[in-house]
Amino acid sequence: MTSVKEFRTEEAATADELGRGSFVFTDDYSVFDWGKMPDQIPQKGASLCTMGAFNFELLESECVPTHYRGIVENGEVVPLDDASNPPWEMAIDLTQVPDLPHEGRDYDYEAYHADAGENYLVPLEIVFRNRVPVGSSLRRRTDPADHGLEFDSWPAEAVDLDEPIVEFSTKYEEGDRYLDREEADDIAGEAAIDDLESVAREVNRIVTAQADAAGLVHEDGKIECLYYRGEIRVADVVGTFDENRFSYEGTQLSKEVIRQYHKRTQPEWVEAVSAAKAEAKREDVADWKSLCDVDPESLDESVIETARDVYCAGTNAYLGREVFDAPPLSSAIGAVRRL
Repeated sequence: MTSVKEFRTEEAATADELGRGSFVFTDDYSVFDWGKMPDQIPQKGASLCTMGAFNFELLESECVPTHYRGIVENGEVVPLDDASNPPWEMAIDLTQVPDLPHEGRDYDYEAYHADAGENYLVPLEIVFRNRVPVGSSLRRRTDPADHGLEFDSWPAEAVDLDEPIVEFSTKYEEGDRYLDREEADDIAGEAAIDDLESVAREVNRIVTAQADAAGLVHEDGKIECLYYRGEIRVADVVGTFDENRFSYEGTQLSKEVIRQYHKRTQPEWVEAVSAAKAEAKREDVADWKSLCDVDPESLDESVIETARDVYCAGTNAYLGREVFDAPPLSSAIGAVRRL
């Protein structure tokens, strides 16, 4: 189980064949890599499942291979348009996910790929960026000139990019890290890094076009991929308010709303998380959470309601249909601005 969705296996994958299973989305949420937080956000799971299914069907219509099979309703796998209610369960093809042995922060990817063969989940996240907002990790790790931008230093406002930036980060390490292209290529195994980048750029193009049509700005996002018999397929979930950052009229429309609220209202916990991660890195241990001596607190009901409206109203706007009983997006965004 992940922090926000459950994983069900109907038929396990083998070295030669894909398996079958499903994601069951929950109303749990996670920020700052904490895992399950104290509260739930009503209908968040259905929002993620709906947007994910919509985007997978959009990708398939554009000939981008994915692991998506449909949404599950009354035990049957059907297209999203056949759903009578917002779905919670998504049927998917399964690939192998071998163990990734490690000692401290030294991870053995050779062992991973020795067990993976030609049917495995690529142990990378491929990140694409159309905009560099204030607070982006890219500002800490790079200079504007690294991306052909004509700034001596990063400006105090968001920077829109003429061409998307694609980066690679680890997927299964306890403290995920960004990689240079050579190391990412090694970690990817049989999957070529150029092909992974091409798929990410195509996904970004398609999601960005859909967002534009809905009046949203698609700022950044990520994909995960599986490799099967020489083909790269998009896996996990794509283009939701958890995987991607969108904005509307200059206001964030994503999980970032909750992240920033915690920064403002629970700074002691956010700082303790950062300190624990730094200590774990110094001590070369993988489990940073055991070093954190502060726990997150529950949110006020009004904040949970605002978060619910962001997910539901945002999904309605992105799909261009009234899937959820939710206020207009402008009203939901107004509530975010008042947090």
